[in-house]
Amino acid sequence: MNSLPCQGCKGLCCGPVPVTEQELKGLKKKIKAMPFQQRNGLENQHRYFGTCIFYDLDNDKCGVHSARPAVCRAFGLHANLVCFRKPEAAAAGNWMADNDPVGVLSVDFTWKDFK
Repeated sequence: MNSLPCQGCKGLCCGPVPVTEQELKGLKKKIKAMPFQQRNGLENQHRYFGTCIFYDLDNDKCGVHSARPAVCRAFGLHANLVCFRKPEAAAAGNWMADNDPVGVLSVDFTWKDFK
């Protein structure tokens, strides 16, 4: 699997992030299991408009990597989800979700939904 050059991007390509019901449950579980200080630090970061609420700007990486939604796992590796810094990594055809989303992070679901 090709790795993407995510360091230095500041999560600008991380959004909008549609989530399914199952992904939402996994994200809630991940957030609930985080130590308070880590969760609070992640929640209180000022992100770029339209980017994912879970992108950790302080550490320049996904703050919920192990529970990230399918679209995030597919990003950069499919023709319709190309990484602008490494377009050659998009070797697979177009990505399509297996299930319909129930909403979008930062729009339909904000930090108040993960308390």
